[in-house]
Amino acid sequence: MSGEEAFIGSIDQGTTSTRFIIYDRSASPIGSHQVEFTQFYPQSGWVEHDPMEILESVRVCIAKAVDKATAAGHNVDNGLKAIGLTNQRETTVVWSKSTGLPLYNAIVWMDVRTSSICRKLEKELPGGRTHFVATCGLPISTYFSAVKLLWLLENVDAVKEAVKKGDALFGTIDTWLIWNLTGGIDNGLHVTDMSNASRTMLMNLKTLDWDKSTLNTLGIAAELLPKIISNAEIIGNIGKGWPITGIPISGCLGDQHAAMVGQACRKGEAKSTYGTGAFILLNTGEEVIKSNHGLLSTLAYKLGPEAPTNYALEGSIAIAGAAVQWLRDSLGIIKSASEIEELALQVDSTGGVYFVPAFNGLFAPWWRDDARGVCIGITRFTNKSHIARAVLESMCFQVKDVLDSMHKDAGEKGESKNAEGEFLLRVDGGATVNNLLMQIQADILGTPVIRPADIETTALGAACAAGLAVGIWTENEIFSSDEKMKKATTFHPALAEELRKNKVASWCKAVERTFDLADLSL
Repeated sequence: MSGEEAFIGSIDQGTTSTRFIIYDRSASPIGSHQVEFTQFYPQSGWVEHDPMEILESVRVCIAKAVDKATAAGHNVDNGLKAIGLTNQRETTVVWSKSTGLPLYNAIVWMDVRTSSICRKLEKELPGGRTHFVATCGLPISTYFSAVKLLWLLENVDAVKEAVKKGDALFGTIDTWLIWNLTGGIDNGLHVTDMSNASRTMLMNLKTLDWDKSTLNTLGIAAELLPKIISNAEIIGNIGKGWPITGIPISGCLGDQHAAMVGQACRKGEAKSTYGTGAFILLNTGEEVIKSNHGLLSTLAYKLGPEAPTNYALEGSIAIAGAAVQWLRDSLGIIKSASEIEELALQVDSTGGVYFVPAFNGLFAPWWRDDARGVCIGITRFTNKSHIARAVLESMCFQVKDVLDSMHKDAGEKGESKNAEGEFLLRVDGGATVNNLLMQIQADILGTPVIRPADIETTALGAACAAGLAVGIWTENEIFSSDEKMKKATTFHPALAEELRKNKVASWCKAVERTFDLADLSL
């Protein structure tokens, strides 16, 4: 394709916003647009999205990004070769095959309404909480799509009726978007990729297909489920009624898996994405490593139907950037998320304050849905700057908890180190623009943290997968990290070792204070 302009578009559908970014052949963005959408909180612990609003956000973002790139002089109409898609994982939608309309709002990954379903399954199944770990790598948790689907099947009449009539389709957000983009009620494609499927609790990590015994145990009909495909292959073309038509969708990955590709994470390398939550993944190569320290075994990526399958250990943190949003929206301590750095810099420590954002329980490595948020160590001396700094530190301590578990599970052989023998953590996501946060992260880990020039690596990873499938890039080009490293910023630890250890011990004390608080009286 040399000599002609070639562009790849990337739909990045996150927990709070949707973006569409257009990349040129050098993987540089030439046009983008972002739209925030509504978060619904019908009850304590419940979080929902409107699937139709998400669809509309995608439509608007595509149209505006194409307009911007065209206005900048790029011939996008003729040069757009493929579309990649990345999305918030686990979030669950059930819709009508005949009308194309959702039968209930999307139940978001952090929603905990399924706690009672999880407890019931743990009591009834011989393996308890780890009953399905051998097949899918995941414990029974409110986090995953299967229990959200069970709740919909048990509690929503419209879903029950549609299932009886054979009119119901289940999917995570990638499936919902692809079905609509490729025609919807007019023969839309009902598919999901392996990374998203691996987060449902229903996919067998070895066979890379839906696990029949799990479906039987949970009473979920296979007809509801989409076909599973790889992360880089031509899925289908965008249909009529969209701002762009006839363009192939050729890459699809859950957001954290896309970030691994965008960060060029090979075997033994790890990345941490800081968004609403924080998600740390370590590529374990073609081996599924079972965690004994509270992590998840999951798929990393499979970049083509015949490509090797890479697996990962993952630690998921429910509340990271969402704690900053809470300071802004619920407490009014800051007016915008970007203000937290300046506020936290007004003090040089938290003054002994420790904040644990267990708003809806704790994910990895603790897995305590009975935990609730605490702020301890408050004295008359404490001011809002100490609280702001404690919120930033909470993100970094949670990442350290996960990485400590990863080091134990993967062992020395499972990790790549630099010439100085240091394990490097690659970071990305919106919150990483905060230099103080990144320095605190390096200090608490005691190892370097590397921030790429382009911190929005989820969108980039989906674009890379799509470009690979249509021959714009080769795998070597995608994973050559030398050039990326030159443009990256490295944060080196500067905290004295003894102070670091003492702070970690204090954090662990704070975490223990969060347990068994879910039944506090209103």
